[in-house]
Amino acid sequence: MVVRQHGCGGGALAVCALAVAGVMTVGTGCSGAGPGEGGARGDGTGRQAVAGARGAEAPAAVVRRAADGLAGAGSARTRTSMETVAGGTRVTIRGRGAYDFRRQLGRIEVVLPEDAAGAEGHRPITELLAPGALYMKNRGAGVPDDKWVRIDTTALEDGNLVTGGVTDPMAAAELLRGAGEVTYQGRTELAGVTVRHYRGVVDIGRAARAASPSSRGALTAAAKGFSADAVPFDAYLDDEGLLRKVCHRFSFATEGPAVAVVSTMLLYGFGVPVPVRLPPDADIFTGLIQQGRSGPETP
Repeated sequence: MVVRQHGCGGGALAVCALAVAGVMTVGTGCSGAGPGEGGARGDGTGRQAVAGARGAEAPAAVVRRAADGLAGAGSARTRTSMETVAGGTRVTIRGRGAYDFRRQLGRIEVVLPEDAAGAEGHRPITELLAPGALYMKNRGAGVPDDKWVRIDTTALEDGNLVTGGVTDPMAAAELLRGAGEVTYQGRTELAGVTVRHYRGVVDIGRAARAASPSSRGALTAAAKGFSADAVPFDAYLDDEGLLRKVCHRFSFATEGPAVAVVSTMLLYGFGVPVPVRLPPDADIFTGLIQQGRSGPETP
């Protein structure tokens, strides 16, 4: 499956990740977002028991409820990876943080690979996730150390599914509302937790129409930005209906080599406090952001 998309500032959508996060993010197979974590269980608030794989519609119905289950659980720790490959070049960006699914606010530290950050390396980028917005600190490219960059995710062609190097955890779950062609793959174990494995294809447009109001804008932008909506996925839910892991496989046709992106999210430690304070306007950088050889760009 190849997803074609419009240009972004004269480049392909995958290159938008380079413009925003400072590296190019492109990926291969569905891998775990981190070993050894994910066994912690929450208090069970608002959870639904997972229905068995009985009937043709049962698997799709289970997967489409994933976002509701996370909202009921409240919050979770998360580990993420975004693996990319284009023309034989592979890059992996990893993140770790926590997300409040009720307030739809999160904080993730994103670690760039050394070769993508350049000879001098790069400090982890702090990302704050909020409905319709992505805030980034330690962005580099001429942004002062004490300033944040704010990006309107509803104006991004991918709705921040790829651009920030981390797929917003709520967006990753809301995407599953558009799940179709879902098959139940059986039971397996993930970081000490027994989970049920589901595989299918997401329709981004359908997910956008079914998404919560705070997620709808970004997913609607993504649905318009891609010329094809189909995104294959693997989802893993525990016996109480909580999403423990999800992998989405995006594929782009660009002017250069084909680009594949695998975004993986692992959730654990449900119910943890997630203190997130969005920066005031005075702390938002309003100058020009440098894009390497391509010149400056306003954030």
